[in-house]
Amino acid sequence: MLRFHGLEVLRRLPHPGRGFTQGLIVAGETVWESTGLYGESALLQYQLGDSRAASTAALPPELFGEGICRAGDQLWQLTYQEKVAVRWDPQSLTPLGTVPYNREGWGICTAGDDVVTSDGTSELIRRDPRTLEPAGLIQVRCGGRRVTLLNDLEWAAGRIWANIAGRACLAGIDPETGEVTDIVDARAVRERHRDPQAICNGISALPAAGEFLLTGKYWRHLYHVRLAAGHHQHPEWLLG
Repeated sequence: MLRFHGLEVLRRLPHPGRGFTQGLIVAGETVWESTGLYGESALLQYQLGDSRAASTAALPPELFGEGICRAGDQLWQLTYQEKVAVRWDPQSLTPLGTVPYNREGWGICTAGDDVVTSDGTSELIRRDPRTLEPAGLIQVRCGGRRVTLLNDLEWAAGRIWANIAGRACLAGIDPETGEVTDIVDARAVRERHRDPQAICNGISALPAAGEFLLTGKYWRHLYHVRLAAGHHQHPEWLLG
C-alpha cells in the first residue's frame, strides 16, 4: 500500500555557507554537509542554528563532492564522476585517503550492515561499509515503473528515503523489494531561487519518529520537518 505524506515545518534554521548541497548528516546538534562543484567542493561541520560553519575542509579542485555518510568511526564522501570516494575523520575533518569507486556518485547512507549509494538512475547499490565494494542491487519501482533521479539518501524507520532530483518530493523505499512505499510532498520547504540548480537536496533523519532535516542547493535555510498526513497524489508526480 502506497502512503502519502505532507510536511509540517517545526523549525527554520540558518544554512551556513549556502553551498551547493550534495549530502547532509546530523548527530545530536552537529551537522556535516558535503558541497559540490569543481573548485568549490568541501566538507563542512557546524552546529544546528549557527550561521557559520565551525570547520571547513576543501576538496582538491579536480573533485566534485557528492553524498556523505557515517560508517563506524569514519565518514565517506562520494565524488561525482571521478570514480573515487574520500574517507574522512569526522571529528578533525582530516582526509584519510581515497578508494576506487564504480559508477557515478550521487547519494549515500548507512542501511543496517551496509551502505547504499545512488547514481541518478533507478538503481541503488548495497556496498561494504569498509571498502565500498558492491554487494547487491536494489531496483527501485513504483507500481511497476522505474523511479529515476534518485539523489541524496537517508535511512530511517526501516526505509531508504531519497530526494528525487528536480522534484519537490521524497520517496520512501523498501530496501528488500525496491518498492516505493511512501511519497512525501516536500513543497512546504521549497525556496525561491533564480538558479535552476537550486533544487531540494540534503536529507538527514532526526531522533524523533518521522522527523528530518532538509535543505537544498544554495538554500538560505535548513528545515526541521515532521511527516504529516498528506493527500493522495498520482504516482506520475513521482515518476515524472
